[in-house]
Amino acid sequence: MSKPIAEQVVVITGASSGIGREAALLFGKAGASVVLTARNEDALHAVAGMIEQAGGRALVVPADVTDWEQVQQVAKSAVDTFGRIDTWINNAGISVYATAENTTVEEAHQVMHTNFMGMVHGVSAALPYMKRQGRGTIINVGSVESQRSLPLQSVYAASKHAVKGYTEALRLEQEAANSGIHVTLIMPAGINTPLFNHARSKLGVKPMPMPPVYTPELAASAIVNAAQSPQRDIYVGGAGFLFWLLQRLSPRLLDKMMITNKAMFRLQMTNEPDDGQDNLFQPVNGTGRVHGDFQKLTKPSLYTPLLELTPRWLRNAIFLTLPLSIVASVLYKNRQAIKHGA
Repeated sequence: MSKPIAEQVVVITGASSGIGREAALLFGKAGASVVLTARNEDALHAVAGMIEQAGGRALVVPADVTDWEQVQQVAKSAVDTFGRIDTWINNAGISVYATAENTTVEEAHQVMHTNFMGMVHGVSAALPYMKRQGRGTIINVGSVESQRSLPLQSVYAASKHAVKGYTEALRLEQEAANSGIHVTLIMPAGINTPLFNHARSKLGVKPMPMPPVYTPELAASAIVNAAQSPQRDIYVGGAGFLFWLLQRLSPRLLDKMMITNKAMFRLQMTNEPDDGQDNLFQPVNGTGRVHGDFQKLTKPSLYTPLLELTPRWLRNAIFLTLPLSIVASVLYKNRQAIKHGA
């Protein structure tokens, strides 16, 4: 167990919108001291204002996670202001919707530099402080695409695979060293955030999250849960776990399911024309927001709160009792059928 959230100093990259913004607000409401960083300074100040209005403490440190020196400054500012770093969340991310053939080398570099190297910079900046403290939590936000790539997102998927690989190695190293530093990988499925407004699209239309779509609040609650009760991996949305399961059982079958009638291509495309605006190389203007444009498509998830955000003993109990309840139900139905048949 880590410190209670109210006693933590939490650094969040990509805190200006979407999952990062909602997580920052949840941490602030819970009493944490929150260090907010992203490229959009206006949006960060808007989030800080909401945190402070709710009685929390917030520090704005604008930075581009692709710049190592800027990320180092974020860590230094956090320690100079609050004295330590308890939890560091690598959440910043961008995307390009295009075939691999239509993705330029420059675009690929930028996605990898942001999604992967931005995480590497965050870990490298936080670790020295956490090692001196003898404790800390690093939370890396991957994706369902850390486990299984989707068409039209080759570079994004590659970056999230890289996040998973790096996270696994980091976790093993910290556990072997008994450093007291916990490492968690968060893997959201399709989430209704502004990512799809901000992504560069070469599809001719605005992209959309792969259904079923879940709320940013679900992903943010998983992050907050991991900060207080660290665990290895957390799938956000049952669809993400299902994709992992299908990938393990039969990758080729999953390939066929995706390309039959171009299903996985169509499911990522809206009927709306793309506005030509994106945040690939420059931040978007404005004060930011948590939600995207797909609220009507969002579905609740029983899987994540029941099987991912519960204590291990309770998850094990559910897994043990579920088969027994199914067997009991079948036996009861058979008994009733025999009784009525008699």
